[in-house]
Amino acid sequence: MNASTADLPVVVIGAGPIGLAAAARLIERDIQPLVLEAGPAAATAVRGWSHVRLFSPWSEVVDPAAEKLLAPTGWVRPDGAAYPSGADWAGLYLQPLADVLGEKVRYNATVTGISLSGRDRIVDADRDAQPFVIHYTGPDGAEERLYARAVIDASGTWSIPSPAGGSGLPALGEKTAADRISYRIPDFKDLAVRARYAGKRTAVIGSGASAFTALAYLADLAKSDDGVGTHATWILRRGISGSTFGGGDADQLPARGALGLAAKAAVDDGYADAVTGFRTDAFERDTDGRLVLIGEDGRRLDAIDEVIVLTGLRPDLTFLGELRLGLDERLQAPTALAPLIDPNQHSCGTVYPHGAGELSHPEKDLYLVGMKSYGRAPTFLAMTGYEQVRSIAAHLAGDQEAAERVELTLPESGVCGGAGLFDQPVAAEETGGGCCAAPTTLTVGGPVSNSGGC
Repeated sequence: MNASTADLPVVVIGAGPIGLAAAARLIERDIQPLVLEAGPAAATAVRGWSHVRLFSPWSEVVDPAAEKLLAPTGWVRPDGAAYPSGADWAGLYLQPLADVLGEKVRYNATVTGISLSGRDRIVDADRDAQPFVIHYTGPDGAEERLYARAVIDASGTWSIPSPAGGSGLPALGEKTAADRISYRIPDFKDLAVRARYAGKRTAVIGSGASAFTALAYLADLAKSDDGVGTHATWILRRGISGSTFGGGDADQLPARGALGLAAKAAVDDGYADAVTGFRTDAFERDTDGRLVLIGEDGRRLDAIDEVIVLTGLRPDLTFLGELRLGLDERLQAPTALAPLIDPNQHSCGTVYPHGAGELSHPEKDLYLVGMKSYGRAPTFLAMTGYEQVRSIAAHLAGDQEAAERVELTLPESGVCGGAGLFDQPVAAEETGGGCCAAPTTLTVGGPVSNSGGC
């Protein structure tokens, strides 16, 4: 790196929990950050699931370096034992942190491409000495350009939910049935949303914490005066086993364990029926306009009114096309990280803490962090992301001892090893893809959660 490049900022993409923590860690190391946020405020993705509670408490979702920046403003962390909702996390912590960062955060700045100055991905010559060049559109839609010494991509996976189709592609008829399909956990406190699902038959596709949340919400609705007749059909691509509902009472994150038990209760109490071994191939409409789901094996399910698809999230890699990435062919996670987060073997608590070394790419000083670092793998914890950016900031500051040091102990899920949190070992796309410290809930307003937004 030449002297002029060393004076450039480190560009952080995304003003969510991990992106803002990265900025705080860089400041702690006397490195200038510049955060580009596509939305109009901090934590745009988190605000997208504002009605859902995390199943990690406040004590585990505030980054220490960020708290140091906030302290001089009089900010006091909420009760460490309480569970914030997405709205709480964004409003009480993330936006105040972004406000402290001030002009170091640019809103309505959508990154459209990143490369090395004067070098496309083919050129080898003098590559490591070139700064990054970032193209983005500003608030007025005009294209702008800036340069950076390093790039930390914390843009998450919230913007690309996976489809219902069992092949990873949309099922036939899925796009034309869009008026009856939601790819997010509905907010059942909203009267219009309640009316949409009340008294209806709803298919929930997915087998992770987000699906658990939807099942629990629908069961709560069915028990209410305005929800008589509400029923869920839970669609799993494989079977139900002892680990399907997570760690239960053995989970060291009690709210996470309670979430799986709430989903199990929805089935046991008759508010949901489970359909196993069903991979959705097509959607058809019957004569009444209701949807009929057809499986790859030819099975046709009874007609339903609504579908909630919670089959995971995917990283947006389009704006990284001119950079040399080292990604696992299955998970789309950094090559060295992928074996550590393989859902065949790991749950949140069995992922070994990792940092700059595991997150590096062939392109020097480029890092994918947070949910995006997990690619299509689920069960990401906010604490894991905070450890990632602590290590990366140390590495960029030249402190290799700190970069390689582990400063994190994760809570066990109670279902470690084997299929982990899932009823089917492979399908990360079925888990509802989520941050183990972001959306999913027991009851409306209750203290639990998991999904994407970290």
